[in-house]
This record gives sequence, structure tokens and C-alpha cells, in this order.
Amino acid sequence: MSTSTSRSGEEFAKLPFDFLVVGGGTAGLTVAARLSEQSHLLVGVLEAGPLSLADEVVNCPGLAGRGLDTELDWKFKTTPQPGLGGRSMSWARGKVLGGSSALNYMTWNRAAKQDYDDWRDLGNAGWGWDEMLPFFKKTETFHRPTESIQQSARAELHEGAVGYEGPIQVSYPKEYSESHKLWHDSLNAAGVRCNDDHLSGNNTGCWTSVVSVDPENSTRSYAANAYYWPVASRRNLVVLTDAQVNEIILAENSSEREPKWKAKGVRFSCQGASLTAYVSREVIVSAGSIQSPQILELSGIGNKSVLSAAGIAVKVENPNVGENLQDHLTTTLVFDVDPSFRNPDDLKISSVLDAAREEYTTSQTGPLTVVPVSMAYVPAAQFMANEVLERLVASLSPSSTKQDADRNDREEIRRRRFASRAADLGHVEYVFDLGDWGVGSPVDSSGTKKYASMLQILQYPFSTGSVHIRQDKDGQGSPLCLAIDPQYFAGDHGHLDLDIAVHAHRFAERICSAAPLASILREQVWPVPGTTETDEELREWLRSVLTTDWHPVGTCAMGGTAGPRGGVVDERLRVYGVIGLRVVDASIMPVQISAHLQATVYAIAEKAAAMISEDWERCAKA
Repeated sequence: MSTSTSRSGEEFAKLPFDFLVVGGGTAGLTVAARLSEQSHLLVGVLEAGPLSLADEVVNCPGLAGRGLDTELDWKFKTTPQPGLGGRSMSWARGKVLGGSSALNYMTWNRAAKQDYDDWRDLGNAGWGWDEMLPFFKKTETFHRPTESIQQSARAELHEGAVGYEGPIQVSYPKEYSESHKLWHDSLNAAGVRCNDDHLSGNNTGCWTSVVSVDPENSTRSYAANAYYWPVASRRNLVVLTDAQVNEIILAENSSEREPKWKAKGVRFSCQGASLTAYVSREVIVSAGSIQSPQILELSGIGNKSVLSAAGIAVKVENPNVGENLQDHLTTTLVFDVDPSFRNPDDLKISSVLDAAREEYTTSQTGPLTVVPVSMAYVPAAQFMANEVLERLVASLSPSSTKQDADRNDREEIRRRRFASRAADLGHVEYVFDLGDWGVGSPVDSSGTKKYASMLQILQYPFSTGSVHIRQDKDGQGSPLCLAIDPQYFAGDHGHLDLDIAVHAHRFAERICSAAPLASILREQVWPVPGTTETDEELREWLRSVLTTDWHPVGTCAMGGTAGPRGGVVDERLRVYGVIGLRVVDASIMPVQISAHLQATVYAIAEKAAAMISEDWERCAKA
């Protein structure tokens, strides 16, 4: 089949687009596919990475993670973090058609109902749980598990909460790590209940995760093969890969009743050529939480001091662009386990990987179908003593920062979430799987030992950082350079993230000592036994190993009732101060959520596509 990805940059630039989407990732391809359902509209997508539909590191679930630090990854790094002992951290983001949905671990879950209601309560009408649920359903085709899988893996049906006609294929795996059968009973022994309906707005408790995998062929279901490829033959949907957008073209608007600037197109680079594409309706930026603010700043939209330092003329001043960066923080316990267990680390041995490939190719079974699904979300009140929680909550009120009342609205949400003791807000996610997931863990390289890992992931961080363009230190570099500064453990209340991580780690130790999981954990290897006996020792260890779960949000946040004083886009995702420009991706989230991001990002994009169509239909009737 001839597809639009075969066009040259020059051919693309000559087309009279109605909409241009910057970024062919999770959100971008979703928006483009939906808008192109209207045959009279010409929709273009510009993606900096390649089309990699046949790549096994994308398609095989059991090879998840192997696309990181390759040509499919932007390979971003943070600035050195004082809170992490000066470490700079790798931040993987997808540089491929499909974006990070091509590289992630395929976890498919939703946050607490209150998380989305918080967006609405900040003044972003239409963004509560009840309004979002139809779009969650629209994204997915949920495959009901067989009775056998229901019994063996405690898989649930989620009646009424899931969709059955969407592009993304969602299923329970057919095969599991051998440790998974121990998960639910062990969590129950540690005091964590089972949750038989974690997709309905309350994800606390322990459960078996569903994943974005097509059960018909045991392959990853993601934006490129689910939203784009089935409609790639549409003449009105044109996708150009290996094309880097450098700037949104803003033209002055003469109307006194409307913003001064209007988005007219984009400048981009493709195969060494610098090109321009124009648009009659809108430019939609879907480049993610790192590069969406970068593109706005390169176009003259942002903080005056940041733009001036990078040599960019200021067109729309908004100091919120690139601010409000929030991430999920992760640490890992690693154990030596029974060497007879089939372990994902075995796939590092070429002969084992070859055998697994053969089984996967011939029957779509075996190790290459297995992904982590042993999950739990636990409220702070369950892993922290009352007196400790009360002391930490008391330190939050009142906020020490008063000059920015709009930001303090988000701070109040973070404070309330932590203080509420609500049973339906999971402050920390726990994930268990066979294999070594630790950062710096001193594992045996001989292959004679096998490992298992317990991850604990902080969901509601107080630490907030920023992403901004910058010149190199000598002033000669390109402003395409990025300063990604998550500000881990910094700010008014960032130190609380470290306090929470200490208690979350102690609870992880408790889970791992509970039967029946404890029966397979022979010896803790990371942290090294005896080195984290005191909380102060544990704090220092956490600073040295803490890493990201690759869930950045918030850098082009919805402003709510505060408008441009509190964010970058309004509740229709329109950029303040510019006509014909929207942002659609995880960057619009005003506060972080207690979930892996991909299902929510798809729902955001589905909702955005519906809003865009509504807005233009309204214009046509006016």
C-alpha cells in the first residue's frame, strides 16, 4: 500500500493544509486520525522520527525497554540535580512514529476519579472524570479475558467501564511471570486489599494490570499501528516522518477584538532542507511535555527572560510556558530468587533470545509475550503511621509562597491529596516482577543467579521543575538545546517527596517479607543489606539511585479560572494570546495523576479532536 509517509518534504510543504499536527506520537496521531475522518479536511502530521512498524523492539511486548537509548529515543538528560547528589538523569522519549507509545511498557490504567475532577475544579470545565470517561472508552477495544485467565491471574471484566470499539487493543496477557500468582495473597497479607475494578475511578489496592497488547497476535498496540496505519490510505491524511519542526509561524492579526497573533504554519527541517508548510485553520502542537514548551518558546511564546537569553524575539509573553513540570519518582528493591524461574534477564543471552523469537514467531507465546502486571496503588495513610502523616501534613499549611495565588491552587490540591487519608487516592504505586530493574544494583554477571524487583513509584510529587530552551554556555549554541530541570526534592515542599519515599520503601520491605512472596526471595541484593538500616542512611541511598518513571506532565498546563496567569492553554486547549494554535498532549495536565500516562493521553487527544471539530462547526454556523 502506498502511504503518505513516502512523500518528500518539498511535496508536503506545497499542500494546502487545514490542520497541521506537530508530533506524530500518542496524542498527535490520535488527533490527526480523528480530524481526518472529515473527508473535506486536509490534515498533515510532522514527526521527527522514523516509521518503524516492523521493528521487534517496538512490537514484541517482552522486549519492552530495548528501544530506549537507541535511534528511536530522543535520549534527553536532565540538568544535574542537587537533590540527587548532582546526578543528571536520562529521560527517554519516543523519537518514532507513535512516540512514547512505541517504547513504553504498555501498562493500561486510569487514575483516581478525583485526579480528573481536580483538573475540572481548577476551572477547566469539561475535564472531570464523568466527562473524560466516554473518551477513555472511545480509545480502546477491551478483550474480555477467558475464564481460565480470570481464575489464574485474577483478571476482571470491568463491565460498564471499558470500551469495545476503539483503535487500541487492550487485553490481559495470556502468560505471566511465575511470581504473579503470589502477588495478590502477599499484598493481602501486608494489609492491601484486592481491587476487582481498577478502571472505574478507584485504582487503590492490588490488581492485575491490563496492557495495550493485541491478543490476536501478541503485539504492541500503539498509536502508529492502531490509529494511523489502518487509515494511512486516506488521501486527506498526510504524514511526513524524519521532519523536525523548528518554529510555528505567527502572523500579526489586525483585528482589535482578537489576539494580536495567529498561527499560519510551521518551519521544519527534512533531509537537510529548511521548509515551510502553511495551514488555513490550526496548528496543533503534540510534541509532549518536553518539546511542546520548547516549540512554543522557539516561536516567541514564553517567559521574556528565557526567550531573550536564547535570542528569540518575544511575541506572546507567558511565564508559565515550560514551568510546572511534574514527574513520577521511582526506586527499586532487588532480590536474589530461585534460579529455576523463567526470567526476563535470560533474554540477554543470545541463545535464549533466539529460542524465544522462534516460539514467538511460530505460536505468539513464550517469554516475548510477558510484561509486568503485578501492581498496587497504596494511600499514604496505609504506609505511614498517623503521627508521621500528621506531622508532615502540618508542615504543608500554610504554603510559604504567597506571591503566586494561581500556582497555590495547584499546591492546595497537592496538600489536600496528601492530607485527605482518602482510601481511593494511591500515593505510591508498587510493581513487582522477575528481573533486575534496579539502578546500579550489584548483580552477578555470570548468569548463575536470577533476580526479582519491587518498584515503588511516587504518584503525587510536590517537586515541580521546568523545561526551557537555552543557548550553550559560550552563547554560540543553538536554542534548540534544552534545560530539563525537574527540581527533585527542591522548592517549598519538595523535601516531602523524600520523606514519602522513605516510608514507601519501608512498606515495600514489608510486602517483600509477607508470605507467599517471601518464599521465593532468597536474599536482598539492593540496597546492599546493612547499608540502609537507619532512615538517614536510606535517604542518602535514595538520593543516589532514585530515577524517573518517564511520566512528565504539566509544562503547558490548562490555566483554569486563572487564565494566562495560571497556565498556557485554556480548557479548549487553545494557547493564550494566539489564534489557531492548540497544545494536545500530557503537557496540558495542570497536576499529576496517579496512573501511567498513556491511556489518559489518548483520552485527552480524543477529547481534543471532538472539541476542535465542535469549535469549527460552531464557527461555520455563526
